[in-house]
Amino acid sequence: MAASPAGSGGAVRWLTVDENSADQRLDNYLMRELKGVPKTHIYRIIRSGEVRVNKGRASADTRLQVGDVLRLPPVRLSERAADKAQAMADVVAHHVPAKNFAVLFEDAHFLAIDKPAGVAVHGGSGVSFGVIEQLRMARPQAPFLELVHRLDRETSGILLVAKKRSALKHLQSQFRDRETGKTYLALTLGQWPSNKKVLDKPLHKYLLDTEGGKGEGERRVRVVSKDDPNGMPSLTLVKVNCTTAQGAPQPYSLLEVTIKTGRTHQIRVHLASEGMPIVGDDKYGDFERNKALARATGAQSLKRMFLHAWRLQCDHPATGQRVELQAPPPPELAAFLQAVLPAARIAIPAPLATPASETSLSTIGASASGASIHESD
Repeated sequence: MAASPAGSGGAVRWLTVDENSADQRLDNYLMRELKGVPKTHIYRIIRSGEVRVNKGRASADTRLQVGDVLRLPPVRLSERAADKAQAMADVVAHHVPAKNFAVLFEDAHFLAIDKPAGVAVHGGSGVSFGVIEQLRMARPQAPFLELVHRLDRETSGILLVAKKRSALKHLQSQFRDRETGKTYLALTLGQWPSNKKVLDKPLHKYLLDTEGGKGEGERRVRVVSKDDPNGMPSLTLVKVNCTTAQGAPQPYSLLEVTIKTGRTHQIRVHLASEGMPIVGDDKYGDFERNKALARATGAQSLKRMFLHAWRLQCDHPATGQRVELQAPPPPELAAFLQAVLPAARIAIPAPLATPASETSLSTIGASASGASIHESD
């Protein structure tokens, strides 16, 4: 079969590793640079010594550093493989609409966006594309954009995206070591007792059975006993912001929820396990009540889950300064909350060196999202 060269006309290529590729394994780096070349061929040219790092042989697991110079041998790609790779790129470009999201913070290292509800963070599991694919299409000149963490599709609020590999590693390390502060706003059915502040319940992730037993079912999570070998330790802290008065026909509680572990559906399952699920939750909630709210009109109507990634704190990956981010509740949540819990108040972080202020719900929808940067303690 006729062949066409990959790379620069079949010639030897010289590449210099930049900071976005620092600490990557050699094999992973080559798979990205030599798209369409079979993995077996990539490993063969590494083993044979045709790939050189700083003029020397290297193994597949060699970690690349900034400034490393790589020699890549001429690599030929069959026309069929090249055509397939181009066709896939054309399909992605055609079907992924470019979209910019509301930016809460951005510099050369990372950005924080306010993700709307109903948008997945990435493609997969029946979703063709998500936030990260749309961002990449909207910023074609950006050399590096990667998700730092994830939010459920139906959850709105703060989402971090790294613009450098070094920032990605630093920020993900903070999430892994529980050095970030993540607080959500959740509206639940029922009156949450003010003395119930800690939910320390292991969680187990499983798949629902499908019809006929074919394929994989939907992902679900449940609380299990502390001695369950499948249980993952999960810790959620709850602070009551406001509840309806005693005797209200439909009690609600606005909670400020901070998670110390990042398990799938953690907040949703922990709150539901107390008999007070999140309003509008289509997996663990009160389905009849959800339907009634969706059918309602005006401010009493709610057609989504009331869970919002409200605040996030992290250390800046380059300066070490503490970054405090906030995304006020979107208009549909603010309006519903004003209707069912008008006494609720949302604290708004103030600029550096001034006391925190509070904003009533009537002004939340118009409040500016933003960030402040503080020196680390």
